[in-house]
Amino acid sequence: MTTFTALGVRKEYVKGLKELGITTPTEVQQETIPYLLENNSDFIGLAQTGTGKTAAYGLPILHKIDASKDNVQALILSPTRELVQQIKKQLFKFTKYVNDKIFVEAVYGGEKIERQINNLKRTTHIIVATPGRLIDLIERGDVDLKNIKTLVLDEADEMLSMGFKLELNRILKYTSGTRKTWLFSATMPDEIRSIIKKYMNASAKQVEVNKNVLVNANITHQFVTTTIPEKTDVIIKFLEKRHAERGIIFSRTKAGAQKLTKELQQDGFSVEALEGDMQQKERDKVMRAFKNGNLQVLVSTDVSARGIDVQNLAFVIHHQLPEQLEYYTHRSGRTARAGKRGISLALILQNERSRLAEIERTLQIQFSEISI
Repeated sequence: MTTFTALGVRKEYVKGLKELGITTPTEVQQETIPYLLENNSDFIGLAQTGTGKTAAYGLPILHKIDASKDNVQALILSPTRELVQQIKKQLFKFTKYVNDKIFVEAVYGGEKIERQINNLKRTTHIIVATPGRLIDLIERGDVDLKNIKTLVLDEADEMLSMGFKLELNRILKYTSGTRKTWLFSATMPDEIRSIIKKYMNASAKQVEVNKNVLVNANITHQFVTTTIPEKTDVIIKFLEKRHAERGIIFSRTKAGAQKLTKELQQDGFSVEALEGDMQQKERDKVMRAFKNGNLQVLVSTDVSARGIDVQNLAFVIHHQLPEQLEYYTHRSGRTARAGKRGISLALILQNERSRLAEIERTLQIQFSEISI
């Protein structure tokens, strides 16, 4: 069994990790931490969400910060506001027992920019940001990234699929100089390859974590063959059997998410929708209720579910199969996190059997048919 100490993590950080219940490094942490601590170079990590990436790059970044200087030394880019907040929170918790104060600021859309500008006027060593808001700050001249040593692109494929290609290119151009780039991505689409080619050293080390297991092994994949009018009934029956368990139901459209939410609410279920037209305040309120267990079920569109990391989700239901294959991985990966087990249930129509077979083939998983 490897320990964080053996990987080169300083004891005050090990103490902070222990308090968070993190004692055994995950595969991505074992592969990444020693290399990043010892080398000053570009790095590519291929790893799914939920594998412990934040600590894998976060601990080396914290080790490299010179707290006696008051400039920004590292920049972490992440696709969504929720992820940015989560990364900031984790970095803060890692530093609990560190003597030097390391200051982390988060910047993202959906909050008044003036407030973030004021926060950045204080000493800041690390900025965690969504690409869009960071560009706004750069354009206004309110953020100084000239001295950054490290740029982390977290969930790079997500950022691209959310349409941040131009922003990423601009930020990479703007920060070019001596900074090192650490890129983490679950998949390797061509657009990521071109970023690597253009902005990263050709000799960058590449680490691939359990690459054959595209989908978490603790998930049981099931499907029910149904018809469109019967889908809501199937979901109701499924939920009735799982009184206290929490989960997410994925809908392809905003309208579909709203309609299903209303139907389930009328049936007395504790359920809310999470979709793209919501005000950030509403969204935060729903997420809070879901995280603290006051809400049992979330009905979400794919885009809205980015970055949801809620402990102990027992199931994910696919109201329809996702249009893009990798979304199946993102969706089902919301359950069975941190070593727990979970169920991913797809509601499919008779003519979608071949699509299911394609998902099985590509992702190397096995579905079993159940009746509810």
